[in-house]
Amino acid sequence: MPTNLAIDDGLLEQAKTIGKHRTKKAAVTEALEEYIRRRRQVEVTKVFGSIDYDESYDYKEQRRRR
Repeated sequence: MPTNLAIDDGLLEQAKTIGKHRTKKAAVTEALEEYIRRRRQVEVTKVFGSIDYDESYDYKEQRRRR
C-alpha cells in the first residue's frame, strides 16, 4: 500500500547507514518492526510480579513422575 510520509531525510539516511539498508523502505520497515517488538516487551514486563505462585508446589516431584 503506497503511503506518503514526511520523514526527516537526515534521520532516514542515518537509519540506512547504521542498519546497512540499501533502501529507505527496508530501513523504515525494520524500524517499525523494532518499535513493535519493544512495545510488546514493555507490555510483558508489566506482568512481572503480578503472578501468584503456589508455595506448596514441588516442581522436583513433578519431574520425578515422568
